Amino acid sequence: MKKSKRVKKSNSWRIKQHRDLFFKKSKTLGYRSRASFKLIELNEKFKFVKKNTNLLDLGAAPGGWSQVASKIIEKGKILSIDIKPMKPIKNVKILKCDIFDKNTKDEIFSFFQGNLDVIISDMAADTTGNKSLDSIRTNQLCAEVLNLSLKILKPKGVFVSKLFMGDDFLEVKKLAKSIFTDVSFFKPQSSRSESKETYLHCKIFKSL
Repeated sequence: MKKSKRVKKSNSWRIKQHRDLFFKKSKTLGYRSRASFKLIELNEKFKFVKKNTNLLDLGAAPGGWSQVASKIIEKGKILSIDIKPMKPIKNVKILKCDIFDKNTKDEIFSFFQGNLDVIISDMAADTTGNKSLDSIRTNQLCAEVLNLSLKILKPKGVFVSKLFMGDDFLEVKKLAKSIFTDVSFFKPQSSRSESKETYLHCKIFKSL
């Protein structure tokens, strides 16, 4: 009985994927995931990825965001990091490691030489089946990267990250506003309507 329910749930997910407009578009246009359109929309609104941008992509697998960025960035550098493996992307350096490991931070410094313009993060914690807990854990990742940005991002840099509406949303918002002068939120049309995700866009450290 339990197995039957799991099969039905799996089939339902597959049917939903094939009916999804952005899923179909990603396949047609050769993008690695439907999430590619989220970065496209975010950049159309905030214009933070340019041809000379130095960009760090966190939680990057399967590489949809780095793929989009690589089509825009001509003179800048892209470093893509995830604990999961990724297939190569032209003009993108890929690291399979933990972003919060000290050695990883050293790699970032070495790669950008202190000249990092933009951090983008579509990281989400592994799902547990408890939506409230999953939201909290993903938002904690966002908070950790916010704190990390102080150490690796240029003073006038940009930080963009996934965030979930939930119990600790206001805490992360407060943290962002304590670090950056300009903080805003945006939910792309390519985000599923039932999803509680939104995206945080921040720029320019308050220490300036």
